[in-house]
Amino acid sequence: MTAPTLEGDAIIRVRGLRNTFGEQVVHDNLDLDVRRGEIIGVVGGSGTGKSVLMRSIIGLQQPDTGTVEVFGEDALAADDRQAVEIRKRWGVLFQGGALFSTLTVAENVQVPLREFYPGIDQTLLDEIAAYKVVMTGLPPNAGPKYPAELSGGMKKRAGLARSLALDPELLFLDEPTAGLDPIGAAAFDDLTRSLQRTLGLTVFLITHDLDSLYAICDRVAVLADKRVIAVGTIDELLALDHPWIQEYFNGPRGRAAVASVERATAQENGA
Repeated sequence: MTAPTLEGDAIIRVRGLRNTFGEQVVHDNLDLDVRRGEIIGVVGGSGTGKSVLMRSIIGLQQPDTGTVEVFGEDALAADDRQAVEIRKRWGVLFQGGALFSTLTVAENVQVPLREFYPGIDQTLLDEIAAYKVVMTGLPPNAGPKYPAELSGGMKKRAGLARSLALDPELLFLDEPTAGLDPIGAAAFDDLTRSLQRTLGLTVFLITHDLDSLYAICDRVAVLADKRVIAVGTIDELLALDHPWIQEYFNGPRGRAAVASVERATAQENGA
């Protein structure tokens, strides 16, 4: 498994996070560091608040208590100007792509550019959108199409193209391979790793896909008991005796993921 680019250099630092919805406590005293240059997978059972954690980091969820630092800035205390500068430096792919149905793929990609750089002329907007579309593996003729004309996998890639519109340093991916067939999911994993290496991205990846964890994640953070109970490589997590971790990684799907990695490694070594 590839080591993070700069170990110890935290691009995200979460401390003492608490999120509640009415009487339901989702997070309580949650801590997490995300290192610059790594792909970190975030896993947990249903209701553990994986997406809530991401939304807290990007400012869509106001936690009850705790601190969130991104790029060394206090994201929760930032004023409007500071918040805009921070948001320019990350991109987000929400579940399902979250494309605007009345806009074409190219127009979707242009949305963050229009929001943060309203002075860019249309010719340049079109050029940037076309480049991002091709960068994410879509055919050039996908730009003028509407989301309803795309397959599920193409919608994910279009959403990814939009998340990369501002050339971010930090990329948030929320269940990017959910609903994709195994071939499509593996192709998206390969694309994610390729973009991460080429662009020097840090990737915060929420997933339940064990194949993704084994294939591209440098470390994995496990949410349980209302907090992050462990962070490390899969081998490090397997050394722990927490029942959820053991059931998750050593269950049938975990064994299948290991077998898949072993097959891929054998093919690479035999090539």
